[in-house]
Amino acid sequence: MTDTDVTPEVVRNDDKGRYEISLDGALAGFTEFVADEQGRLVFPHTEIDSEFSGRGFGTELIGQAMTDAASRGETVVPQCSFVVRYLQKHEVNGLDIAWPHGTAPQG
Repeated sequence: MTDTDVTPEVVRNDDKGRYEISLDGALAGFTEFVADEQGRLVFPHTEIDSEFSGRGFGTELIGQAMTDAASRGETVVPQCSFVVRYLQKHEVNGLDIAWPHGTAPQG
């Protein structure tokens, strides 16, 4: 079985403060979040295991994480460069984004 035969699963793990992406039960990567003093979710770091890199899992992870945050009515603060690039290129319906100083959305 190849990884194209298995649908990646993205789950929010509040205990670890991150969204995780798994493939056939194996953790492929995660994007961390922490609530700031205003209750916004700051995303400082994303990591995809080298065994799974280059196959679009990071994009899938961030896409689902941002969609989930939007569905919860949360505001995100993208600090991780991967999250910033994703949000500059993709529209996420209903997502409230608080861009950090010096980081601007690109159209």
